[in-house]
Amino acid sequence: MNATGQSPVFGRRKEPHTVIIARGNEIRHFTIRPWLAAFIGSALAAIAIGYLLATSYLVLRDDLIGATTARQARMQQAYEDRISALRAQVDRITSRQLLDQQLMETKVSELLERQSQLSQRHGRLGPLLERAENDVGAAPEDPAAAGKPDKRAEVTGSITLPAQRNYAVASLGADLGAGDTRPFSLWSTRSDPLPNDSAADRADRLFVSINQSLKSIESDQLTRISTLATNAYKNADAITQALAAAGLPVDSDFGKNESDVGGPLIPLNSSMIFDSKVKELDEALDTLDQLKKEARQLPLTNPAPGHSVTSPFGVRTDPILGTAALHSGMDFRAPIGMPAKVTAPGIVTKAGWNGGYGRMVEVDHGNGFATRYGHLSEIDVTVGEKLDAGAVIGKTGSSGRSTGPHLHYEVRHNGEAIDPLRFLTVGKKVAQYL
Repeated sequence: MNATGQSPVFGRRKEPHTVIIARGNEIRHFTIRPWLAAFIGSALAAIAIGYLLATSYLVLRDDLIGATTARQARMQQAYEDRISALRAQVDRITSRQLLDQQLMETKVSELLERQSQLSQRHGRLGPLLERAENDVGAAPEDPAAAGKPDKRAEVTGSITLPAQRNYAVASLGADLGAGDTRPFSLWSTRSDPLPNDSAADRADRLFVSINQSLKSIESDQLTRISTLATNAYKNADAITQALAAAGLPVDSDFGKNESDVGGPLIPLNSSMIFDSKVKELDEALDTLDQLKKEARQLPLTNPAPGHSVTSPFGVRTDPILGTAALHSGMDFRAPIGMPAKVTAPGIVTKAGWNGGYGRMVEVDHGNGFATRYGHLSEIDVTVGEKLDAGAVIGKTGSSGRSTGPHLHYEVRHNGEAIDPLRFLTVGKKVAQYL
């Protein structure tokens, strides 16, 4: 063993510290090892650090809690602001969708209302236009309208409401594209518009197109009504002028002077314009019908069409005596047995032998007008019988004061003989209108 007490490996060995405590006659001592001293120092240091930390926590606790609370409040405020912004955006989108939906519904309602109005007009116009076509169809057409297609099918409507409505819906659906399955109310609020154009824009253009189509139909209706009314008045005017030129009276108020008129200006909407046009057409057709009715009561047709006149009305050489005499009618060349037809509707007032007329039929047409048919070989009517225009009253012959078979035809007004040529001339002029 080393006498010096040193460790052969670690050098000089450290001796433990010895603590001596003397108290009177008592002396105590204990030895403190180095590791024990280190442990005690570490414990004291830990206690000191813990004390300092606890003291710091107690001092700074309120500040830390306040900072944490403030940070949480800031985060909550940020979240609330974000939620408010998103809610406002959703409200704007919803409001825009509602406005677009209301706009779409308004447009659809307007279109359906106009379609319904046109359909109702079709119900009113159908019979009226059919009557107008029958009454005015023979009138000379407007040169400006020559070569144009007939608009009647478009004017009277052929307005199939469901078909047109289905067409509009189908067109709108096709216009949105195959990939668009969004509901109707979202058409105009797409966040992802289709290429080059939005669905709402195309839907709006389609609405405009349909609206223009309906306006075109409405315009065609009014144009057609105005044209028919104008033609009706033209026909009535032509009949009136022809009858007046021949000196034939017509009891009608057509053509009266209406220049002295007045009243307040009241603007018309489309419905009032349509009603006014329909009323005008109805009045024109009534006027034309009245004139036609009055004209048809006159003996304007040829009693022997296709047969030549052998002796006109007026002064002539009497075929039997050879002296000048008044011929009160017109003679038409006709073989024995040819049907003799009345030239206007009326009532038979005479039917039998009448002196030089031979077998004669007289027909009263009203308003003082009457016609006579003489030299008949056979009479097929009786007194008091009502006849329509063109009815057969008998057969031609050569009875009475006659030199050969023919038809003697007279027109009388209030018992006075009138030249039948005046009536035949007017008849040719107005035949196309009757």
